[in-house]
Amino acid sequence: MAINDGPRAIADVSAGTILATVTIAVPPERVFRALTADDQIPLWWGSDELYRTTKHTADVRPGGAWRSEGKGVDGREFHVQGEYLKVEPPHLLVLTWKALWDGDNVTTVTYTLEAVDAGTRLTLRHEGFGAREGACRDHGFGWERVLGWLATFLSDGVGGKPQSVFHCRLIPPRPDFAFTLTDAEKALMKQHSDYLRGKLGEGGVILFGPVADPAGPWGLGIVRANDEAAVRALTDADPTVRSGLGFRYEILPMMTAVM
Repeated sequence: MAINDGPRAIADVSAGTILATVTIAVPPERVFRALTADDQIPLWWGSDELYRTTKHTADVRPGGAWRSEGKGVDGREFHVQGEYLKVEPPHLLVLTWKALWDGDNVTTVTYTLEAVDAGTRLTLRHEGFGAREGACRDHGFGWERVLGWLATFLSDGVGGKPQSVFHCRLIPPRPDFAFTLTDAEKALMKQHSDYLRGKLGEGGVILFGPVADPAGPWGLGIVRANDEAAVRALTDADPTVRSGLGFRYEILPMMTAVM
């Protein structure tokens, strides 16, 4: 998937505010996860030529703390931290920003994610620099790079590797399962639906739902991932598979996918 509108950032040094934006061809849910998840930020935030984020921890709730650590190309370690002020997934994230390289001054970053035809328009506002014009200007350059890294990561897949699309078929334990559900099985299917709904966009799940096969209904999932192992990890965590009742997934790579 391609980047639609490249990253742009404007630093208003007189107001001590930065405004930046980028459009990325993935859903807001996926962008939100990339901005918050412990296992995501170290994958994309940084470059071999400048610095790398090596660790990120976050308690993603209002009042929760977050912290990123990394190492520059010169070998020097750094960190930046703060707390979340507003968390409204997948459209709004407001947090304080306290950077070691900025003298531990506290500023505020607001991410706004808007669903558009091309995917997600991310708008970032970083404010509170006051009279520190140099810091405001430098952060403006930095945010343009950071949003570029984010867009490349989400558009091309981890490490710039194009992702594949997989057809996942959830086979129930009996052909007439959809018509003979017990109360316990109905509760299990709700857990299954809630699990996949939570993965929409976030983990590469494009769509899911039951198929009215005359031979017996089954579940369909279309998933984008780097490899089958990643898809298998997703399906193995499905409550139906974990139930031990005989559900199983058949996973097949699609030769081509037009979206």
